[in-house]
Amino acid sequence: MPNNINSSEESLFSSLAYKYLPFWPLFSILLALSVAGAWAYLHFLSVPVYEVTASLLIKDEQKGVNESKMTESIDAFTSNKTVENEINVIHSRALLAKVVNKLALYAPIYEEAKFNAVSAYTSSPIKIKLKDPDRAISHPKVYFTYNSKNKTVRVDGKNYPLDRWVQTRYGTLKFIPNGDQTTDASEPLYFAIVPPEQITNELLAKIRIQSSSKFSSVVNLYLNDPVPQRGEDILNKLIQSYRQKAIDDRNKLAANTLDFVEDRIQQVVSELQTLESEVVQFKSTQGGVNLSEQGKLFLENVRDNDRKISEINTQLAVLDKVERYVVSRNSSASFVPSTLGISDPVLSQLLEQLYNSETQYQKLSGTTAENNPILVSVSNEIESIRPRILENIRNQRVNLVASRSTLSSTNNQYSSALGSIPEKERQLMELSRQQDIKNNAYSFLLQKREETVLSYAPTTEESQVIDMAGTSSLPVSPKPLYIYLMAIIGACTAGLAVVAGKEMLNSKLLFRSEITQYTTAPIVAELAYKKPAEANMLTAPTEASVIEQFRQLRTTLGLYGRTFTKRKILVTSSIPGEGKSYVSTNLALSLASSGKKVALVDFDLRNPNSSVQLDLYKQRGIIEFLRGEATAEEITVASKFGNLSVLPAGYDIGDHTELLLNGKLEDLFSYLENSFDYLIIDTPPVDLVSDAYLLSEYCDITILVMRHDYTPKTVVKRLLTDNKLQALHNATIVFNGVKPRGFAKGRYGYGYGYGYESKYNDKTYRSRSAAVNV
Repeated sequence: MPNNINSSEESLFSSLAYKYLPFWPLFSILLALSVAGAWAYLHFLSVPVYEVTASLLIKDEQKGVNESKMTESIDAFTSNKTVENEINVIHSRALLAKVVNKLALYAPIYEEAKFNAVSAYTSSPIKIKLKDPDRAISHPKVYFTYNSKNKTVRVDGKNYPLDRWVQTRYGTLKFIPNGDQTTDASEPLYFAIVPPEQITNELLAKIRIQSSSKFSSVVNLYLNDPVPQRGEDILNKLIQSYRQKAIDDRNKLAANTLDFVEDRIQQVVSELQTLESEVVQFKSTQGGVNLSEQGKLFLENVRDNDRKISEINTQLAVLDKVERYVVSRNSSASFVPSTLGISDPVLSQLLEQLYNSETQYQKLSGTTAENNPILVSVSNEIESIRPRILENIRNQRVNLVASRSTLSSTNNQYSSALGSIPEKERQLMELSRQQDIKNNAYSFLLQKREETVLSYAPTTEESQVIDMAGTSSLPVSPKPLYIYLMAIIGACTAGLAVVAGKEMLNSKLLFRSEITQYTTAPIVAELAYKKPAEANMLTAPTEASVIEQFRQLRTTLGLYGRTFTKRKILVTSSIPGEGKSYVSTNLALSLASSGKKVALVDFDLRNPNSSVQLDLYKQRGIIEFLRGEATAEEITVASKFGNLSVLPAGYDIGDHTELLLNGKLEDLFSYLENSFDYLIIDTPPVDLVSDAYLLSEYCDITILVMRHDYTPKTVVKRLLTDNKLQALHNATIVFNGVKPRGFAKGRYGYGYGYGYESKYNDKTYRSRSAAVNV
């Protein structure tokens, strides 16, 4: 198994190297350009971004953070909160809008650098505030200058003083000194006016708030900003706004309760004054009466019952106020009335749930649509709580009314029993009893008022700052290693796409595999591309690689056997220009160099390129023989190359296919077989005319030439569908003109044929070949 894995890895590596290594200059150029672009981006275009962090401790009794009992007894209006809810409060649009307005982030100031704009938060001498930010109109770029001597700002040719509201065409502005300035601006300054809502939305997206752990009430705030001082100011101001909001909410709740208590105190005081006046008047006019022990007992019981009835009346009044609050509310969060005197914990819990739900509804309604599932869920929750509260109030009222009726009935019984007690003493005792009840109620309300007043100055806060905003020492973005890595990956990807796209979109033959995919004929040779000679005349090849290629072709065709056999080899192609004349002439030269007698027969009667190369164009040849105007011996011409004879096409170049059927071919081939060892027959392309099919039956081997990056793939596909190869006798294929892939020069067939990575260069042979005919 390990051997197989190693073999697979090596095969993959070899395949990639084989496919893309020839294009290494392209990859080198792309890599150089990408790395240079990354360097330019890092040094001229990118703006370093720093991470600003802060930590806040939230009071959450579920996670171990709670106030002491003493503090709770002093501040009765501080409620424990959950970390998750407070994170949403901190990350709310309302708080961030306050931060934007307090820091005047809607009017950012920039330095116009050479390549990009840079924030002038710490280099600008001034800051800009709008009198009415909510009506701000966007202005992208407003240039200004600052005169430090006169303390004036020049905008659009006008000078404006500092610390004063001035009317400009950009709105009512105030230019104030920048307390955060640490450096002087070196480039022209300009400011922009951006709607606060847009800045608020950007901060909502940039600020991250997370709990440090599942069981911790510590909240961490994160903000990435190119200006560390600005990022710290934003987080610090956000924490300050959050803590101030908590104090304001608690004070509003205390103020609402204090108003209720004050109203009740004034009512009780008025009742006490009335009772005291009645007692004074009664004693001064009627005098007092002593009660017997039994009468005292009855009166004490009646007093207790009346006190209970008064408490019931107080509770009923509280229930009425709570009921009016619940019935009259819509979906906007406010402060619930106090439930003083109500001992039912269920009602208090339901009111607290209603308050929390309405508060959450108010927060969400400002940031989400009315049909948002979360908003609808909160609204449904509010509507489900109200009936429960009203049902609870109705049940309590029924019970209280029943208790009051019972107590009243009992008091009536006591009153009947006291009928024998003198009327005056009874009246006096009743007045005293009412006076005591009101005094108790008055004392109770005074105590609650003091508790409410103390809640305005609690001994502890609901949140505690652990760490004020701080900035990372190094920028978190951009990361040079990441940028360079992406540049390298991008360059490699672009190079791969260029190479793969160039080859995949090419409609010409590029690979040997494309031939074998559509044909069954064997490929007997791959001939490297050779630049054509300037003069269209045949010369003996001097390159060792070219000579060796045709030697290999001879070997592959079986022309080097232990038993010599005369062979007739037909050379054709599918379309003109594929190099059939080049193959036929050089194959003839190669066979002649072995000492065998070779005849090159140019049967391409329409375009006799072989005759042209051998300087026999329009000389007596095959056409004259077929017409009977010349004998075979007369048209056979000995060439300047040893052992090579040529039979040119003839004078009358053109369509002479019918001459091939007049029976003269048998005589010609009979003569040639007796006179020569090898016959190389150059014929027209098979896709255009049928001459090659007529001549193929006289031959032993047929060579079909296909040219790299020239022969269309559709032509190769038609060979299979049209059965043209089957009509050729003993057909074989020569892949001609194979060029090296990419920029790998001097390597035969690299990447397109078998993938040879080198060639054999015999310098000694090359030096001798110039003096010896091949």
